[in-house]
Amino acid sequence: MNLVTGATGHIGNVLVRQLLEKGEKVRALILRGEDLTPLKGLKIETVVGDVLDPESLTSALEGVQRVFHLAGIVSIMPGRDELVRRVNVDGTINIIRAAIQAGVRRLVYTSSIHAIVRAPHGVNIDETLPFDMHNPVGEYDRSKAEATLAVQEAVKQGFDAVIVCPTGVIGPYDYRTSEMGSLIRDCAELKPQMYVDGAYDFVDVRDVAEGIILAGEKGRTGESYILSGERISVRYLLETIREVTGKGFFILKIPFSLARFIARYTPLYYRLTNTRPRFTPYSLDTLRSNSVISHSKAERDLGYHPRPLRQALTDTIQWFREHRASSSTAAG
Repeated sequence: MNLVTGATGHIGNVLVRQLLEKGEKVRALILRGEDLTPLKGLKIETVVGDVLDPESLTSALEGVQRVFHLAGIVSIMPGRDELVRRVNVDGTINIIRAAIQAGVRRLVYTSSIHAIVRAPHGVNIDETLPFDMHNPVGEYDRSKAEATLAVQEAVKQGFDAVIVCPTGVIGPYDYRTSEMGSLIRDCAELKPQMYVDGAYDFVDVRDVAEGIILAGEKGRTGESYILSGERISVRYLLETIREVTGKGFFILKIPFSLARFIARYTPLYYRLTNTRPRFTPYSLDTLRSNSVISHSKAERDLGYHPRPLRQALTDTIQWFREHRASSSTAAG
């Protein structure tokens, strides 16, 4: 039996689908009252629990051989965020302790490329770089690094665990519409877009899920594996979406200095309007950061081979179109 935490998330629901395709039994840890739409129709077992409630994890782990721990909060907002830290760090520690007590054979922890120290331009980002729990850029980065170090500490005590670090995830089955999913969908719907110079590495969610499974099967205890895809500039990303859709939409490049000035005030706007953030100091720093990222270790050790980014964008746009059509039919 495999337990998946964060199973309704973007990576989580795709991981569940791929495990089922391989004939694996899956149990999903679900928050009470959580929307289960991403798992609809999948033949899995669900158990109500919370990574912040250690007692609820006991029954969830009964009879489980492998744990795929993905539950966490992603945030691109600046400043301290106690909930992000509690879920990402304390939740991971609770899972580790409960898994050890339950006699789980292996844990695969989905960390993040952002947990790794931000290397200067000219440095190839790979698994030789350390995890940085003091990263000044954002709470998310710090929390994922601290949680990753907790996993490594458990390995030193004899626990069998492997770590994977995805880059920017895009792809189909994006039911909750991630930040990048929102951008891709808006472009496909021909909505005007403003952008700044910058680039990042993006990877298809299906390749990340496959990489997680491969890490569970072939990964060496205590090792971390970067699951990256392809580096692309913001401009070329937008142009590629234009080519895929076969339709044009208005795009406007704005000076980075202006974008940085505006971004000082956007976090307050997002908090006041309770809307999903996209344009913050964190996101700007990420686009300007070093994003030359290697997945050669995962390729060599696990047999990981991500698909071309153009294919990922094509399939993402197609999924959003089909999902929108099916949702409209259901609503009607």
